[in-house]
Order: sequence, then structure tokens, then C-alpha cells
Amino acid sequence: MATRAAGLLLHPTSLPDGPGALAARAGELLTWMSDAGLSVWQVLPLGPAGPGGSPYSATSLFAIAPSWFPEDGAGDPHERERFLDENRDWLDDWCLFAALSTARRTPWTSWDPPLRSRDAGALRAAGRDLSEEMSRHREAQVRAHLGWRSVRTEAGRRGIRILGDLPIYPALESVDVWARQDLFDLDADGRPRKVAGVPPDYFSATGQLWGNPVYRWDRAADEGFAWWVRRLRRQLDLHDTIRLDHFRGFAGYWAVDAGAPTAESGAWEPGPGRALFEAVRAALGGLPFVAEDLGVITEDVVELRHGLGLPGMRVLQFGLLDPGSDHAPHRLTRDVVVYTGTHDNDTTRGWFEALDEAGRKRVLAIAGGSAVDVARSVLRVAMGSVADLAIVPMQDVLGKDGRARMNVPGRAAGNWGWAMAPGEMGPEVAESLREIVEATGRAR
Repeated sequence: MATRAAGLLLHPTSLPDGPGALAARAGELLTWMSDAGLSVWQVLPLGPAGPGGSPYSATSLFAIAPSWFPEDGAGDPHERERFLDENRDWLDDWCLFAALSTARRTPWTSWDPPLRSRDAGALRAAGRDLSEEMSRHREAQVRAHLGWRSVRTEAGRRGIRILGDLPIYPALESVDVWARQDLFDLDADGRPRKVAGVPPDYFSATGQLWGNPVYRWDRAADEGFAWWVRRLRRQLDLHDTIRLDHFRGFAGYWAVDAGAPTAESGAWEPGPGRALFEAVRAALGGLPFVAEDLGVITEDVVELRHGLGLPGMRVLQFGLLDPGSDHAPHRLTRDVVVYTGTHDNDTTRGWFEALDEAGRKRVLAIAGGSAVDVARSVLRVAMGSVADLAIVPMQDVLGKDGRARMNVPGRAAGNWGWAMAPGEMGPEVAESLREIVEATGRAR
């Protein structure tokens, strides 16, 4: 990542007028970011969102949500053909899965056994029967790819890099699990034997039970981590850099027996460690990643990140109340990306308002200012830190309260719905932010 840079965390679904306005609104956003002196735009996963609208439960790890680019457009014919040629390995599976999901209206684990187990004859027959629907899904992905490519090109022209997000696990109800059942710990009917989560933590006293099937890392290693290389290559075709969500899972992951009521009964299992990343480095020529090293971090996670030379993450909401925390402002180091909060945190204003009086006094003693402008004060702390990159959610730029929170971990419904109102990206907001970005030596 660039030295002394500043960025914005804003998912395209939070732009005014909804996800279908991305093509029209992206230029406005990038102009606003440029005026504010920002050089990094962080987005959440771009795939088609699953139940509850979560981008972390996407039905494909390779596809782009087609609703973002609903308008037809011919695009460059050479780019179109290049996309189809280079992505056929996942695109054919996606189009068939999407068509079957619409036709069957049931999870793939409930499909007829030949389709569930991907019998070659059954797949060919389904492809013939659903050829028109598959063509529509294919065209939607061409349109989405070309649309996003134009957004990324415009960002590059303005000197803005796009930081993407790679969930460590796919959702069970995804083409990725259906197409590569051998890479996951599933029974003969495709149902998980163990599921992913995390033990009790800051967000939940009973842990977080995500429910995603866990990997068979031995099988991934047997094929030289080829599926992972394909996945990361695709994401680097869409982004400049990738945030590796739940990085600690690559060192060791929390596995819970399927059917357990909470994540408390899980156990740590060894992840692939350095072997995965060395295979990726050999195939891709580098490791342009940010490690999301939050949660229960043990020494093996620290050693893995440092050994790979990856920047980590620090969140001021975790450190402003605890002077001994690695997230405390005075304990930050250059090789981290510092945030006021992430998509899983409350907004800074909402978080502050929920603190007791002693907590509020401690925050203001460090950040200065007053309770009225606490989000701006904490933003200044992030920008003034030694971290090479500081990223702030748009909600904190705008000083939003807890009603603008993006996600509450462990809550299945009521998330991912916040969006800006038209006009909130005003020039006065950009100018005010730029003053801080310039004063802290982070201006693009």
C-alpha cells in the first residue's frame, strides 16, 4: 500500500439511488474522493448477495452482482470476448447454477441426486433445457464485468486504487461449494459435517456461528491450491489490492459440529499456513493483500502475517478505551491499515453514544473535540497516526449515528441496508475532509 495514504470505506450498495445506480453514481463518487484527497476506495465483496443481503454470503465468489449494472450496453467487443475466454471455467458453472436455482427454487442440496452430485449427463441435459436462461445470466455477467471495468479504469485515471474484500469462506448455498464439493467437509448429500465460526469475542458472548462449510485443506494442497489461485487471480482482475477477511483462519480456524446451537463448542483446526501463500506468490508474482487480523489472534497468526510481509488492520474503537491494546493510537505501527471502525462496528458516533460517562471522557481525552463532533475527532486521530494507510467509513465522514450501522455480526436480519441520501456527498464535506487529509500528509 502507498505510504501516508487515506481511503474511504463505502460499498456500492450504499450509494444514493440504490445498487442499480452504480454506473451513474460512480463518477460522482470518484470525483468527490479526488476532491477530498483520497487515494483508496475500499469495497465489500462484489458477488451476488445471499439471504439477508449479505455480501459475505454471496452465491458466487467469482461473479459480480448483476443488479449494479442493469442497463444493456454493447461495450468493447474485444473486452467482451476476452472476458468470456478467460472466465469460462467459473462462468459456465455460475450460469447453470443460477438457472437451476431459479427453476428449482430449492437449495442445491435438495436437488435430484444426479444434479446434486454433478453427474455429467445430468449437467448436459440441464444445460440444454435451460440454455436461454443461462444465456441471460452470461450476458448479465458480461455487462457487470464491463461496467465494473469502466469504474476501475476511471478510478485509476484519478489515481484511486480499489481495495477489495475476499471472504475466507463461501456460503453453502453457492455455486462455489456445489461445483467443488471435494474441497469442503461435506457428507454424501452435500451437507456440512462441520461449519465455520469464531469463539466468544467482542461481538458475541456465545461466539459467531457463521454456518459456512469448512475446507478440506489437504485436498486443496493436493492440487497445488489451484482453486485459490484462480479465485485470487479473478479478484485481482477486479481490484488493485485485496483485504483477506478472517486472515487468522489461514493459520487456524474454528470448526463447529453442524447442528450445534452456538459456536461455543467448536475447536481450533490447523489452516494451510504459509504453503497456500507461497503457491499464490509463485502463480501471481506477489501478494498484494491486507490481512484482516482481528479477533482472537494467537502467535501463529502474527508470525504468518509478518512472515508474508502483509499489512494488518487496527480499529480505533477497539483501542481508544484500552491503552494496552494494539489498537490504541500510541501503539500503532506503519505496517497496518487503521480504521475508525469497520463494516462490523457501530458508527463511531453510535459507538460513543453507547459508552458510559467514563468511557466517553477517555475517548475525548485522546481524540479531543466534543461529543457533538466525536466522529470527526476520531477521524483526525486515524489520519494523524503513523499507519501507512488510514481508512474511514463514509458513515463516520458524515457523522452518522447508530441508525446508519452497516452490520451487526451474528444478527441474521436487518443489516446491509444503509444508503446515503442524494446530495450528502456535498463539496463542503469533501473540502472539510481534505483539510484533515492534507494536514496529516495523506493527500493524494
